[in-house]
Amino acid sequence: MAKFTKEMVNDYASKLLIGLTEEELNNVLAEFSVIDESIAKISTIKDIAKVTPMTHCLDNTITTLREDEAAPSSDIKDVLKNCENTYGRYVEVPKVVGGD
Repeated sequence: MAKFTKEMVNDYASKLLIGLTEEELNNVLAEFSVIDESIAKISTIKDIAKVTPMTHCLDNTITTLREDEAAPSSDIKDVLKNCENTYGRYVEVPKVVGGD
């Protein structure tokens, strides 16, 4: 039996406010099927639970953090000189989401 059904995927899509066409729904189900098959293959590997999970794609990665150093900020009036439209201390940009 399939782990994911059309009804389940449609329910998830509805909760995420995503409308799926029949073709998209079939593509999602096909992808989930591939993922399920891959997980099933991996779970058959002997002693897989003893393998340490990989945390980074490169083994020799060294992460170094710099010290935080306070530095003077640019004067807001100088910064806003470069902006075409401003509202007080804010930069006005065109609305890109929603209606009027």
